[in-house]
Amino acid sequence: MRISKSKFVAGVQCLKRLYWRVHQPELAAEPDASDSAILEQGQEVGLLAHELFPGGVEVSYDAGLDEAIRTTRDLVADTKIPAIFEGTFENGGVLVRVDILHRRRDGRWRLIEVKSATDIKDYYLDDIAIQSRVVSRSGLDVASVCLAHVNRDYVYEGGSVDARKFLKIRNLTRKVEKLQRKLAFRLRAQFTVLGMPTAPDLPPGPHCTDPVTCEFFDQCNLPRPDGHISLLPRIHANAIEKLQEMGIESIRDIPDDYPLNERLRHACTSVQTGQPWYGPELSEELKALKYPLYFMDFETVNPAIPRFKGMRPYQQIPFQWSVHILREPGGKPEHHEFLASDTSDPRREFITSLCAVMGKSGSVVVYYQTFEEQRLTELAAWFPEFAGRVKNIQSRLWDLLPVMRNHIYHPAFAGSYSLKDVLPALIPEMTYTGMQVAEGQDAGIAWESLVRGGLDQVEGEKARRALLDYCGQDTFAMVRLLERLQSSVRLA
Repeated sequence: MRISKSKFVAGVQCLKRLYWRVHQPELAAEPDASDSAILEQGQEVGLLAHELFPGGVEVSYDAGLDEAIRTTRDLVADTKIPAIFEGTFENGGVLVRVDILHRRRDGRWRLIEVKSATDIKDYYLDDIAIQSRVVSRSGLDVASVCLAHVNRDYVYEGGSVDARKFLKIRNLTRKVEKLQRKLAFRLRAQFTVLGMPTAPDLPPGPHCTDPVTCEFFDQCNLPRPDGHISLLPRIHANAIEKLQEMGIESIRDIPDDYPLNERLRHACTSVQTGQPWYGPELSEELKALKYPLYFMDFETVNPAIPRFKGMRPYQQIPFQWSVHILREPGGKPEHHEFLASDTSDPRREFITSLCAVMGKSGSVVVYYQTFEEQRLTELAAWFPEFAGRVKNIQSRLWDLLPVMRNHIYHPAFAGSYSLKDVLPALIPEMTYTGMQVAEGQDAGIAWESLVRGGLDQVEGEKARRALLDYCGQDTFAMVRLLERLQSSVRLA
């Protein structure tokens, strides 16, 4: 029985996860488009890392595992090869593929794991340590063990990405050496578990999502029933534990005299009565709005490898906006929108077209102000000639999210203030269910497919329409939510 490095790391997180990955992989959730996009991004960073070692040779996996191991052995023996990419090794039933093996001048080797993150995460050490163990025991003299990760301070200057500036290589040899003894115990435990007739009976817990969300999460974490205490907004884990110790699982069973903060008590009462709660200060919040109202939303992507001059790794590329304008109370909203249509830099056209419709006065309504505010700040830095107009828009921002959190609760929120949950609760006829694009990540993936030539004309038009519908729904949703809040105040 073989354990790959990915299965070993899975076993470090949870032995049940390892068992299912080996013996019952069909229980895993299917990877979605977002998972695929993350994987593709990691592969792009990995290929860029190859540029650090000209003349390096990649080991193909096309002919199977055993052939890959033989090819790696031959490349190791050929002293003319300066580096090996995806070198494949097996020792003691453990299989690893190493991102980069760099042959030093003294004949020793530098093992380099490539990650698309911008810093070192603790759980990377297990990944690197198991590789070091297997490679060393396969006969290579490993002088150092390193991690290559994205340099968050790199600024793209145009042309080809400079791999030496884009990536940082950190020496982790000492940290990895300290893990070697622990690795032996972990491997012994993992092989023991894999020899069992059934998966180990391990309860769910924080490890289900730390350091990554387990692909078998739904197997261990059954859906919470309606009204479960964990569905109170922002309830602390300690509070949940205390209630469960009292035998209380449902919000409806929480006593009136049980100590809860004000927000939780309002939510609890709302669920127990089945009626929405509106705070008495909501009216004052709404009085701060000044017409005309501009309901604004942005869509972005944040690639690891920057594409346009002046951008950093993972910096957001704004490619779409939607604005609904309400000139007066009770008026009919006007809709304006922008969607970049090709791979050229969309930033200037984005901010130019946005400023053309935003006017100079009137509240700008957003849902989670920080996101749009930061994008505007970045656009002003890239295009200083728009700084004044951007500052004007930022000075008029009015965030609907904290208003919802502080002054409203509906039993159907189920503890969430996401626009996708709030909207159908308060406006039942509006929902994101069934939309081709229904999440921000979906929008980014759809736009990448649209502009990078992966769709035919019919599919491209469908994607374009889906993007416009989604972003337009986000801003029209805020129009309808505000109408609902204003109506609740008038009826109070």
